[in-house]
Amino acid sequence: MSNSDIRTLNSVTKSLIDSCKGYETCTDVSDDSYALQAEFQRRQNERQQLISDFQQQVRTFGGEPANDGSMAGAVHRGFTRFTSLFMDDESAAISALDDGEEFLAEKIEDRLEDEELSVQTRALLQRACASAKQGERFADMLESRT
Repeated sequence: MSNSDIRTLNSVTKSLIDSCKGYETCTDVSDDSYALQAEFQRRQNERQQLISDFQQQVRTFGGEPANDGSMAGAVHRGFTRFTSLFMDDESAAISALDDGEEFLAEKIEDRLEDEELSVQTRALLQRACASAKQGERFADMLESRT
C-alpha cells in the first residue's frame, strides 16, 4: 500500500460520486417509464456501493476518504441543467450520463496503468471500470432510441 493507492481511490471516489448524482438526475427527469426509472435507480445504488467500498478501502489503508464529488462534475451537472432548458430534459440527462460514463471509464483505465497500486486497489478499479463501461453501453442504447 502506498499513498498512491489512497490518492487514486479518492480521486476515483469523487468521480463515482459525480456518476451517482448523474443517475439521480436521470431518475428525477425520466418520466418515460417505471422500468427506466428503476434501471437508473439500480445503477445509482450500484455506484453508491462502489463509493462505499472505495471509502472503506481508503480507511483500511489509514487514509481519510473523499466524501464529495469533483468540481468538474458540479460544472458538468450545471451545464446539463442549462442545456436541458433548450432540449428535452431526459435527452439532456442521458447525453450527460453517456459523457460522464465515458469520462469515468477513461479515468479509471488511466489509473490502472500505475504499476505501484496494490492488488486491492486494482480490484476495486477494475470493478468500477466494468460498471462505467456497462453504464456507457446503457446510455448509448438509450441515446439511439431517441
